[in-house]
Amino acid sequence: MAKTSKHLLDEARKEIKQIDIDEARRLLEVGAVIIDVRESDEWRQGHIPQAIGIPRGFLEIRVEEKVPDRKTLVIMQCASGTRSAYASRVMRELGYENVHNLLGGFNAWKDRGLPWEADRQFTQDELTRYSRHFVIPEVGEKGQAKLLDSKVLLLGAGALGSPVALYLAAAGVGTLGLVDFDVVDLSNLQRQIIHTVDRVGMPKTESAQKQIAAMNPGIKVIRHDVRLTSENVMEIIMPYDVIVNCGDNFPTRYLINDACVFSKKPLVDGAIFRFEGNATVFYPDKGGPCYRCLYPEPAPPDMAPSCAEAGVLGALPGLIGSIEALEAIKLLLGRGHPLIGKMIYFDSLSDRDYVRVLKIRKDPNCPVCSEHGTQKGLIDYEAFCGLGPSANGATASSSDHVASAAAR
Repeated sequence: MAKTSKHLLDEARKEIKQIDIDEARRLLEVGAVIIDVRESDEWRQGHIPQAIGIPRGFLEIRVEEKVPDRKTLVIMQCASGTRSAYASRVMRELGYENVHNLLGGFNAWKDRGLPWEADRQFTQDELTRYSRHFVIPEVGEKGQAKLLDSKVLLLGAGALGSPVALYLAAAGVGTLGLVDFDVVDLSNLQRQIIHTVDRVGMPKTESAQKQIAAMNPGIKVIRHDVRLTSENVMEIIMPYDVIVNCGDNFPTRYLINDACVFSKKPLVDGAIFRFEGNATVFYPDKGGPCYRCLYPEPAPPDMAPSCAEAGVLGALPGLIGSIEALEAIKLLLGRGHPLIGKMIYFDSLSDRDYVRVLKIRKDPNCPVCSEHGTQKGLIDYEAFCGLGPSANGATASSSDHVASAAAR
């Protein structure tokens, strides 16, 4: 005779130990794991702070990622204790040895006045737009909420800034700051994919803002149509979580490096030159080197020709900029291993070492980031680099040349 749902539920309750709220709290204090098998919309409306959310339909697929040790003491929980009872049997069948079911579920927990929390309430547009992020365990709804609440500053809205801005906006980084005071030129369009022909002559930050809004209108763009200087850089970078350098000259590189060191902010850095490019993360506060560790002094101006003088392959910034965007997202999510102390170097003409990962050591005598650094504040970076005031006003703009000493 076929079994009814009641028969199945009774069997599950007999096979799995049923515990009340008090017992669950005691077990949580000694290291038990609680798994909430409700649907995602129920989870967003409220859940037990320690709980791991795995919707019932994904339990068999995801539980081994979340709880790899089958000897772990596990408490199964749903809204009232029914769905979690069925899920408990599945856990036993998967080999988990110490499985309990919470009687009354989340409703009982909440009715007792015990702590619970609600996640960000996504709009229907956000649920659809970021659906591919939600199913990645390392991102999920919590990670997407982090991205939406994050702020990233891009120095330059040119060749590197274009893919960085577009991918961060597409990923849902809630606030993007753009630093650039150049205007769109027809010669930019060979590589600066965020701009279009009809925007030639328009400020690059305005052009980029229009393109970002067309892709993802939920992203807030803050325009900084200024030249970065020692006087304004600290105020500009302070509200942001991650700084991404897409700039194109030595004074800006040294300035933003020192500002990030002094403010303890991570600096994602990228550079391009003809067919070569590199990307890294400078973050001395996490034990890594800074830009000064790699380049204690700037190269002579004739060793770093501009894009107009040396050229750059138009597709290369897309590659390096995408890596910069990825590193920024990893930093914001707190996932994976950012390129701290490592540099990815590309030589797209090489027949053997197309891609190399170079180690970058922290300089124990670095004047800026070492324990006994001699430079305690920002300096005159134009003078430091042996340059006069910028003649073309392109500080942190077109992103088209690279100090490639480490790559050579």
